[in-house]
Amino acid sequence: MTLNRSVLALCVMAVLSAGSAAAPANPAATPQYRPSYHFTPPAHWMSDPNGMVYDQKKGVWHLFYQYFPGGSAWGPMHWGHATSTDLLTWRPQPVALEPDRMGYIFSGSAVVDANNTAGFGKDALVAIFTHHDPAAEKRGLLNFQRQSLAYSTDGGQRWNKYIDNPVLNNPGMRDFRDPKVFWHAPTRKWIMALATEDRVTFYASTDLKKWSKESDFGQGLGAHGGVWECPDLFPLALNGRTRWVLLVSLKAGGPNGGSGTQYFVGDFDGHFFTAEDAQTRWVDYGPDDYAGVTWSNSGERRVFMGWMSNWDYAGQLPTAPWRGSMTAPRELSLRQVDKGVYLASQPVRELKKPALPGMTLDLAAPQAARKLAARLKQYGGSFSLALKAQRLASFTLTLSNEQGDQLLIGYDKTAQQYFIDRGSAGLTGFSPGFKGRVTAPRLDRDKAGDIRLLFDAASVELFADQGLSVMSALFFPKAPLTQASIK
Repeated sequence: MTLNRSVLALCVMAVLSAGSAAAPANPAATPQYRPSYHFTPPAHWMSDPNGMVYDQKKGVWHLFYQYFPGGSAWGPMHWGHATSTDLLTWRPQPVALEPDRMGYIFSGSAVVDANNTAGFGKDALVAIFTHHDPAAEKRGLLNFQRQSLAYSTDGGQRWNKYIDNPVLNNPGMRDFRDPKVFWHAPTRKWIMALATEDRVTFYASTDLKKWSKESDFGQGLGAHGGVWECPDLFPLALNGRTRWVLLVSLKAGGPNGGSGTQYFVGDFDGHFFTAEDAQTRWVDYGPDDYAGVTWSNSGERRVFMGWMSNWDYAGQLPTAPWRGSMTAPRELSLRQVDKGVYLASQPVRELKKPALPGMTLDLAAPQAARKLAARLKQYGGSFSLALKAQRLASFTLTLSNEQGDQLLIGYDKTAQQYFIDRGSAGLTGFSPGFKGRVTAPRLDRDKAGDIRLLFDAASVELFADQGLSVMSALFFPKAPLTQASIK
C-alpha cells in the first residue's frame, strides 16, 4: 500500500479542522478506484496543483493543492500539502494554508528565495497565492481576488502569512488570480504571470512585496471558450536556442469538451511575451488534465503535473472518501515538426522499471494480445504499456472484463488521430459530460509508431510519438479489465 492511500490520522485531523463545514454522511468507499502512483489526498476534495517547488538540498518535491477538508465537494479552499523524493510515492503533510479574514486560499505558486530578497530569510520558501473574499464577491464588488504572501523557514512544514497582505491589489476585475512567480536573472527581478479575465498580465518585483505591471498577453489570441486560469511561463531550449513557453488553462472550450490547457511558444524579454504564431496548441488533448503547472527550482528539468479531472463532472466523480487526483508527473521539452515548434510531454524517468511494472508489445506480433492478457491480472490495474510498430497502421486495443466493460484505445490512420473511447468502460451515468470517444491529432511525420500508455486503477494516459500527442482520461470499470484484444 502506498503512502497516499492511508494516513488515517491526517484524515481525522482534516475533518476536525473543517468544523461545522463538514459534509453529511459519506458514500461507500471505492478503494478499487484509488490509484497507486498518481497522487490523491487521503480524503475529501482536491483540485488544482499549487505551490510546486523542489528542495534541491534535501531532494524533496513539494506539492500543494486546492483542498477542502470538510467534504468531497468544492468548498472553502485551503492549501493541502504532500511531499515526495521520487515523484512516485507521496507522503501527506498537514494542511499548509487555511482561509482567514481575507478569504479562501486560491491557487498560486512557491519559490525558493535564495538571495533573501523578501527579508524572510535566506532560502525561505515563499508562497504567492490568491486571497478570494466570498463576502466581497457576494456584495458584487470587483476586488474580491487579491495576491498575498506566506513564507516558511523550516522547509515547508510551518507557514506564516505576511502581515501586510495583500501585496497586489485588484484594479477592478472579477478574475484576477493564480499567480505563477519565477526569478528572471537577466533583469534581476521576480516575474509574476497572473490570470486576468481573458489574458495573462505580467508583473515584476525586486522583493516579492511591491509589484509593478509590465504587460498583457492574450487578448484575441488562442482559445477563449472560458475564462483564462493558472498561467505558467518558463524557458526551454531547442537546437541551441532558448524559447519561452506560456501555459494557460481555460475552464471551458477544451479540445474534447470542458476544461483544457493550451500553450504558446515564443520569446520573453523580462517585460513582454511575444508568441511565434497564433495557432492554438494543447498540452493534453484528453478530457482529464487541467490547471497543470511546473515545479520551480528544479534545475534543468521542467516537470509538469495537472489535476486529472474536468469541470464538466469533477463534482460527480464516483470516488470516496476522496475526490480528485493528479496526472503522472511529466518532463517537458520542445520539438520541431516542419516549421512549427511544439511542446512534448513524457512521463518522468522515475516512472520506469522496476518502479512501475510494464511490458512492450509489437502491434504486428500475432500473440501480442494474448501476452498482454496474461499479464493484466498480475499488474492489478497499475502498469505501463509500450506499443511499437514499424509502420503505424489503424488499430484498436480493447481492454475488457466479464461484466462487458470495454476501454478502447487506438489510432485511425485515415483521420490521423489517436483515440480513447471510455463510453462503455464502466460507470458513465453520473454526469452527461462524461463522454465516450476523445481524439488527439498525430503531429509526427515518422511512419513508425511509438505509444506509451500509463494505467492506474481508473485512469489511462497516452503519450504518442515521443510525447507530441498526449491524452489523459478517467474511466470507472465495474470490475478490473483483465481481457485484451488488438484489431
